[in-house]
Amino acid sequence: MTIKVRIVFMVMLLIGAFYFTFFYTEEKQAADGGGLNETPAEVASAHTITVILERVYLDGEVSEEIVQETIWSMEDFWAAYEDWQLMDMTEEQVVFQKRVDDISPLLKTNGYFGISDNGVLSIFNGKPGQAEIIQSFFQIDVEKLESKRHDDLVKGIPIKSKQEYEEVLEQFKAYSVPK
Repeated sequence: MTIKVRIVFMVMLLIGAFYFTFFYTEEKQAADGGGLNETPAEVASAHTITVILERVYLDGEVSEEIVQETIWSMEDFWAAYEDWQLMDMTEEQVVFQKRVDDISPLLKTNGYFGISDNGVLSIFNGKPGQAEIIQSFFQIDVEKLESKRHDDLVKGIPIKSKQEYEEVLEQFKAYSVPK
């Protein structure tokens, strides 16, 4: 071999190494049939989607958390959300839902049981009369209701736990108007 042939050969090797280092991607390798022992999941690149996590609380409140998730392995992705129920799925987003056996953080911080103007046991976002109704339950027979209990409902009964929530509902069920 002459020196010119050797130089041309070396330049071609350098160009080829440069190409494979900077331009030859995994997708091109997969299209070329490369990766002898790789599975399609290993060849595929990562995919980023929006994951919406809905938490449904006992009081009906729904909180929503939005997360950007990069999926490297579908098996790992599904394992991460095995406690959640799949509600909707597209290529761009996945919606999961979980029922939470507790009252919402909103109720714990600012929820009050009270009585609406038309005599319905309700939960207010703040003290009754000054705030909006979050949830309504049943009509109360105000005639049967003791005056202290009526005053408590007019002032508002704070809700700090699931237990208090259930106890108040149970106490006032006896005063509900039959349908």
